[in-house]
Amino acid sequence: MPDMSLKKNEMPVQQPDVRNKNFSEVALGYTEEQAVSEAKRCLNCKNKPCTGGCPVQIDIPAFIGKIAEGDFAEAYRIIAESSSLPAVCGRVCPQENQCESKCVRGIKGEPVAIGRLERFVADWHNAQPEILAEKPVSNGHKAAVIGSGPSGLTCAGDLAKKGYDVTIFEALHVAGGVLSYGIPEFRLPKSIVQKEIDSLKALGVKIETNVVVGKTVSVDELMQNEGFETVFIGTGAGLPRFMNIPGENLNGVYSANEFLTRINLMKAYKENSSTPIRAGSNAVIVGGGNVAMDAARCAKRLGADVHIVYRRTEHELPARAEEIEHAKEEGIVFKFLTNPVEIKADENGWVKSIVCQQMELSEPDASGRAKAVPIEGALIEIEADCVIMSIGTSPNPLIKSTTEGLDTQTWGGIIADENGLTSKKGVYAGGDAVTSAATVILAMGAGKKAAAAMDDYMKNK
Repeated sequence: MPDMSLKKNEMPVQQPDVRNKNFSEVALGYTEEQAVSEAKRCLNCKNKPCTGGCPVQIDIPAFIGKIAEGDFAEAYRIIAESSSLPAVCGRVCPQENQCESKCVRGIKGEPVAIGRLERFVADWHNAQPEILAEKPVSNGHKAAVIGSGPSGLTCAGDLAKKGYDVTIFEALHVAGGVLSYGIPEFRLPKSIVQKEIDSLKALGVKIETNVVVGKTVSVDELMQNEGFETVFIGTGAGLPRFMNIPGENLNGVYSANEFLTRINLMKAYKENSSTPIRAGSNAVIVGGGNVAMDAARCAKRLGADVHIVYRRTEHELPARAEEIEHAKEEGIVFKFLTNPVEIKADENGWVKSIVCQQMELSEPDASGRAKAVPIEGALIEIEADCVIMSIGTSPNPLIKSTTEGLDTQTWGGIIADENGLTSKKGVYAGGDAVTSAATVILAMGAGKKAAAAMDDYMKNK
């Protein structure tokens, strides 16, 4: 009989007043006893609604059933059939909007903690004596993957399992894409990312870093001169957007991309860092998504008092509920219905303060969405040594401008069908390069679909 407790097993975490001063992982993970207890809450529904909510279609009841039996190895095997990055997904995927939102247990209580259980299984597996996967037999075909973020890693892993000779080309000096440069250590330890990458290398995937496709080599050259028969573009959306308000060029104004890259990839938070970053005594983050939460929580750990300004209400915040809750617990102040209009400088050209317009929500329009409109004459000024803009990103135009026959959207995204096929023969794309900024798991789902389509293309070529 399933355990009919209405509550999830609590996730052990660092205390807020401790964790907001360090970059160690906040969530500590389930023990074996907690994982088995939580797994026994699953009803093992025959129609598997939770699996329908998973972009990579993990057989969720099956792996949870194995946890309930204490067979963690088999639980991992089931997850690994569908996901190349289970330790990552268990930490950063918005399960509350995907698999857990479909869980029947959520009708009269809390859903089963699917993400926490996935993380437990992956961490258990990674703690065992390492057994590297066998390299599949080669099918004699070469495939290139541009970008080593979640969509690229997933596509590469699925192709490698089918016997393709896969090479990933990464612009930065470290593989992992947004998993390495964007998501902070306290949410996703980089050792976890490296472990997942090592698993792909064991399948035969090669990774070439410091290769800027479009500069170092073009997509056309990869196909015409390097022997790659099919290419997947998973370059993400790393071009930051700004508000174009006075003062955005001042010292102390960062895009969230730069701020997080310097902290995560260059370890700017360490005392002996060669590329230190200044958060000052007061930091203001503009935006309300997961990236804004990450930037705010990093600034807090650098010693700043932190405000998040967001032009709508808390109800419209796009960030995960868990990230918002953690930010509040760590002492970050939210100022809703507040929109920046000017950044002021001190006598040395550094940020001194940020002037914000107070807003209110209009009546909902035909689509049901209320607009944030300014309240005339209602301005506030917030002291700031550092302002971090986190209002979205766009794909880098380099690939588009150097690839003949590749159609793109007016905003820069690559045009691709539901299987990732672009306007250029043999070239596929997925993840944020197609959709603009989305989630890790959606990017993985796109990489998975593209790998299957690329395999069909090669078989029918």
